[in-house]
Amino acid sequence: MAPPDMNAIQVAHREKKTWSDVWALSMVSLLRFGMDTATGYSHPTEEAKKMGSWLGLSKVKSWFGPSPMTERKWLIRFLFLESVAGVPGMVAGSVRHLHSLRRLKRDNGWIETLLEEAYNERMHLLTFMKMAEPGRFMKTMIIGAQGVFYNMFFMSYLFFPRACHRFVGYLEEEAVLTYTRAIHDIEAGRLPKWQKLEAPEIAVKYWNMPEGHRTMRDLLLYIRADEAKHREVNHTLGNLEQKNDPNPFVSEYEDPVRPHPSKGIENIKPTGWNREEVI
Repeated sequence: MAPPDMNAIQVAHREKKTWSDVWALSMVSLLRFGMDTATGYSHPTEEAKKMGSWLGLSKVKSWFGPSPMTERKWLIRFLFLESVAGVPGMVAGSVRHLHSLRRLKRDNGWIETLLEEAYNERMHLLTFMKMAEPGRFMKTMIIGAQGVFYNMFFMSYLFFPRACHRFVGYLEEEAVLTYTRAIHDIEAGRLPKWQKLEAPEIAVKYWNMPEGHRTMRDLLLYIRADEAKHREVNHTLGNLEQKNDPNPFVSEYEDPVRPHPSKGIENIKPTGWNREEVI
């Protein structure tokens, strides 16, 4: 993963086109409200206001309050976000695994990508756990949120997998926005404790971070790139025929010149690939 590619990651939003998109975006709005409340998030920026408008939450005053985001508040937000983000890939992968066993058919490469996503999100969480230990209240919030979210996502994925992938795509849009705001805060000098802070050893080994590129800013660039990839993957999977279409991110393409989905971020498409582009 080349640093120029990571620096090129942009905040993006896929406009809702169907009723399932409306449902997915509404659920992300609700989750965002709960997460903002639980983590004390407040970031008065025009970009945050724009995203709030996308999600229908522009009137939520706590988003734009005067209280600045400190290093501790950012870490709490990261921990809460990653404890939730690690659920969908595991749920979807396990449901599709059992579905493949029942049908006695191959899954066309979806399971591996979904489980890789869940593992990647867990590594994000473990990395931040090396930097901050959440308090008892936050641990209780995480347990409660996971218990509710896991079961709701499981039941939803059984009947509406396409909408669930769209939901995750919108959720990852939020993740990219969150890490982009944190990176900008570091660059603006608003988080002095992170200016020279080195990434934990677990992160250095997982991302194979080179010497001289192991700061907190570098770490957030790697994590933001991961979230941007999950955003692309889930928006793309939400565009496909769920039972029969192959996973375009592990497929082989006859035309090597034409851009196509890949496991890297060199051809990343923030709002996802349409079905006619990959099938």
